[in-house]
Amino acid sequence: MGEEDEKAGERWRDAILNLSDAGLNIDSLQKLVMKKAVFVDDDTYVKASVASEQARTIKSLEKRVENLERELDAAISAAARARVENRKSETAQKKAELHAQEVTKELENTTKIFKLHMEELRTQQEVISRKDNEIKVLESIIQTVSLKE
Repeated sequence: MGEEDEKAGERWRDAILNLSDAGLNIDSLQKLVMKKAVFVDDDTYVKASVASEQARTIKSLEKRVENLERELDAAISAAARARVENRKSETAQKKAELHAQEVTKELENTTKIFKLHMEELRTQQEVISRKDNEIKVLESIIQTVSLKE
């Protein structure tokens, strides 16, 4: 798209140059007619008037072209800024998505570890409960043996 913008810019510059040259030629012709011609016929006067009007029109068109060029440059700059902002926002979104994935993975890993710890705690609780029962049985046996003696 940069080459297209560049070509369009060159065409605008060429068009402005052509308009400027035409305007200068008309101005020169008008000055020449004013200096050299004291008496002119109606046809020549009409042609000079048309040339003068064309010169004013050309100047007006040159200003319009310059304004349009400025607007085009501003639009191109705004589009470039928008593309940069879009890239920044896409980058930020990707970072946020990666962070969310990392947090999710960490949460899943933590959950797995928690389950393993819970399973180990249950196993240890069962062992403790069995040993507690064994202790109670042994205490009963000891009491029974103590009573017999």
